[in-house]
Amino acid sequence: MKKLSVLIVIHNEEKQIEDCLKTAKFADEIIVILDKCTDNSIKIVKKYTKKYYLGNWEIEGERRNFGISKCTKDWILEIDADERISLKLKDEIKKIIQTSQYDWHKIEVNNYLGTKLINYGWGAYFGKSAYAGLFKKNKKVWGNQRVHPNIDLFGNEGKILTNKLTHFYCKSIFDLVLKLDSYSSARANDLKFSKSNESLLKNVRRIFSRFWKCYFLRKGYKEKEVGFLIAIVAAFYPILSYLKYKEKL
Repeated sequence: MKKLSVLIVIHNEEKQIEDCLKTAKFADEIIVILDKCTDNSIKIVKKYTKKYYLGNWEIEGERRNFGISKCTKDWILEIDADERISLKLKDEIKKIIQTSQYDWHKIEVNNYLGTKLINYGWGAYFGKSAYAGLFKKNKKVWGNQRVHPNIDLFGNEGKILTNKLTHFYCKSIFDLVLKLDSYSSARANDLKFSKSNESLLKNVRRIFSRFWKCYFLRKGYKEKEVGFLIAIVAAFYPILSYLKYKEKL
């Protein structure tokens, strides 16, 4: 019988980590990485697993790779504190890990803004439509970027799972704007320490290309005002990151 590790990496998630952990109890082990946590997250985590690790990481990929290294089972399911595993998805995952001849599978995602499901317009680093969340041990490695790290996947990709993960991505429109500020600050630090050839003109062009991708190609217009806002946030992420980067020089 193949066994499953669930990996959750958190920072100060006392308000939502318990709801996440409740949906992960079917796993053979739960691994939680607590990064710079100063709230009551650890007290909640202790009720669900003994396999938790405290640390202080500046690089997103480093803390996630550390978490993967602590997983001991055949398969790993990687989720975040704001995500929930439905009963149907749980049953599908249990079946997949016993029958799959592949090395990793993507999971599609239902992204919520508050209590409203937003189906269209996500992308360009805001929300996620699908991700390589279910994978065998040693088949996934995160990159060293501070925000939205690159991912290396090894072996063969299996089919996308039928059932979707529930993702409470933003509590409100204000929360979406806060993510823009946080993500762009982290991206600015990545630009500072990388040798990428960024320019003002290149990032101005991205305003239009990213808006087009989110609002039209990914059909954000179907979500009306919210879809327009998502496209605006995605469009201004690169230029805001670049301007913050220039400010640091």
